[in-house]
Amino acid sequence: MKIPSCAGRRLRCLALVLTLAALRAPAGDPSAPALDDYIRKLESSYRNVKSLRAEFTQTHQWGTRIRVESGTVHFARGGRMRWDYREPSPKLFLATGKELILYVPAENQVTRSRVKASEDVRVPFRLLLSRLNFRRVFSRIEFVDSAIEVQPGSRALRAIPKQGEEAGYREVLLEITPTFDIRRLVITYADRSRMEFVFEQIKRNAAVSPSLFRFTPPPGAEIIDQR
Repeated sequence: MKIPSCAGRRLRCLALVLTLAALRAPAGDPSAPALDDYIRKLESSYRNVKSLRAEFTQTHQWGTRIRVESGTVHFARGGRMRWDYREPSPKLFLATGKELILYVPAENQVTRSRVKASEDVRVPFRLLLSRLNFRRVFSRIEFVDSAIEVQPGSRALRAIPKQGEEAGYREVLLEITPTFDIRRLVITYADRSRMEFVFEQIKRNAAVSPSLFRFTPPPGAEIIDQR
């Protein structure tokens, strides 16, 4: 699924979210040491993760329009990921490393494209297991446990981009579980639309077969090659 408007800028901002963020608390902020330590623990918790499996819900809201999709996602080292959508209709989004594949069974249609040229909103999640870094993008990051409803024991963080609204988004909210899983990520864009991802039943280092990231088009499928 592509974001209906400003796709290129939104892709870049989501990539920044997932390659993440400069941590510069205001001078004299008594929470800074605790926040620094928390971010270091969050970063380090992903360094030995080779695969990840979760149930996801993806919600895009722009104006009065809302689109909700859900399914199962797998991530693996090497920029591989597989999004199996069940609702509202089945489809498959696959990243093999350098190539993206979108298969829509209802249309028996397969679209192939290059990762680097893609403006798809899911592409930056490829970086989750390899480049999680909270030191580059945000001018401010803070604990805001009252900003969003979180599960018991979880923490909420708000991150503000260095470039303000020129970055294409206003802020990012993250819900972090006690085991340092990113359970929820909410991006508010400059045009006030929002994209939210919620991950449940998160399992790190789940057994993942390499065949999960291979795809053979079914007989008679229409192939759209954008590579």
